[in-house]
Amino acid sequence: MEHWAERATTVRVVGTGIMGRGIAQVAAAAGLTVELADARPEAVGEAVRYVGGMFDRLVAKGRMSADDAAAATSRLVPLDDPLAPADRLDLVVEAVREDLPTKQALFQGLEKACPATTVLATNTSSLSVTRIAAGMADPSRLAGLHFFNPVPLMRLAEVIPGARTAAWIPDALTRLVRRLGHTPVRAPDTPGFLVNHAGRGLSTEALQIVAEGTARPVDVDRIARDLLGLKMGPFELMDLTGLDVSHPVLETIWEGFHYDERLRPSYLTRARYDAGLFGRKSGEGWYRYEDGEKREPGEAVPSVPPAAVWVKGSALLRDLLREAGVELSMSGVLLDVPGDCEPVNAGRDASRTLSVDPTGGFEKRIVLAVHPGADPDAARGALAALAATGRPVTVVADAPVSVARRLRASIVNVSCEIAQRGLATPDDIDTAVRLGLGYPLGPLALGDRWGAASVASDLRKLHERTGDPRYRASRWLTDRAALGLPLTDPGTTPQDVFGDG
Repeated sequence: MEHWAERATTVRVVGTGIMGRGIAQVAAAAGLTVELADARPEAVGEAVRYVGGMFDRLVAKGRMSADDAAAATSRLVPLDDPLAPADRLDLVVEAVREDLPTKQALFQGLEKACPATTVLATNTSSLSVTRIAAGMADPSRLAGLHFFNPVPLMRLAEVIPGARTAAWIPDALTRLVRRLGHTPVRAPDTPGFLVNHAGRGLSTEALQIVAEGTARPVDVDRIARDLLGLKMGPFELMDLTGLDVSHPVLETIWEGFHYDERLRPSYLTRARYDAGLFGRKSGEGWYRYEDGEKREPGEAVPSVPPAAVWVKGSALLRDLLREAGVELSMSGVLLDVPGDCEPVNAGRDASRTLSVDPTGGFEKRIVLAVHPGADPDAARGALAALAATGRPVTVVADAPVSVARRLRASIVNVSCEIAQRGLATPDDIDTAVRLGLGYPLGPLALGDRWGAASVASDLRKLHERTGDPRYRASRWLTDRAALGLPLTDPGTTPQDVFGDG
């Protein structure tokens, strides 16, 4: 319906938990009248007071005028019944618990109570929009409208058409999301939609790295932050989200894509889930929390004086060590800085040869890789030498490809496969992940920065060395690497040739 988004004046939010309150806040602030309803009538009054209090806080911070706050608060209308009849209602957004029968029953009631012109939307984060709509008399009225927590700060919303959603509704919801001050992305009605699906690239590989004993969770997080520039590492992100949420999502997405090995979860999360180690909300997850503050293990501390070292492959690291007063000697411990951090070659004196990952340029952190045949004393001396530069040093196990490069390869590869399957446009993939997960750039743009050919090479090496199909490269990646095209380029498709006819 033309101009629906611009003419919409009234929205009903069903479910007044944290998500429902956030949706109500941004809608009322944008000038819409917001009806609030909940299965627990007493929760509605609490929600109205909470949202009004949030407007007062914005006034105190100088981010909203007192008049605007009063007007927005006046647009909050409490309802006694989620299924209250309405003469005029443009949109209903459901934000109740993640339970399929509950949502299905709610929408079957809403389509009877609301005018035929009312658009119905579910804020589900994990359930199929098509399955929710399946029990409705008119499933064309329902679409997914997935906001992220906290809604006022996470300015992203996934617009998700179901299999039978009316063609005009996704575009209309997209325009409405912009009116609310958020950024819309079109997401497929597939497991994980877009953000959670793309986010498996980081989390599943991080779990694999820990499960095989290459690094600890804290090591992976520090490498992700300091070498790849992510705001949060995968394990602290799982603790923030809660493993009670993350573990089912990991399993659901893997099963939903018929056990695609690129999305394979880890046995590690099941035991921790069963033990209630959910993260911040339970006081312990991958980290312990005291008064809500994360308790992180200390950095590696040298126990011996710096050893004499020699650096192969990096003049930059050699200069840093020289400036730190470390003795450089060709007879010292050899620090090999290969472009792809290959395992130590057995033809060298392996016991006194270690690898250093050059990813990140040694600016914030140095990663030292130790292989099984290394002399422990030589490794301790090398750690001390690297620590003398003033950078924190992380010690991990040597592997065919470094931890940082494995993480980046998986981040890029999973999103490339989303693009290859046509589930979302490259632009929507990058926008969704950048805003939804806090990456410095979207995964495809990061792949272009890191080099598509380099990422493809790392995946090929991992696949060859391990035989694990999780490292099978997406055609989107290999084709563009071979053709010299950016990963962000949609490229030419058959539709571009023969059109829509």
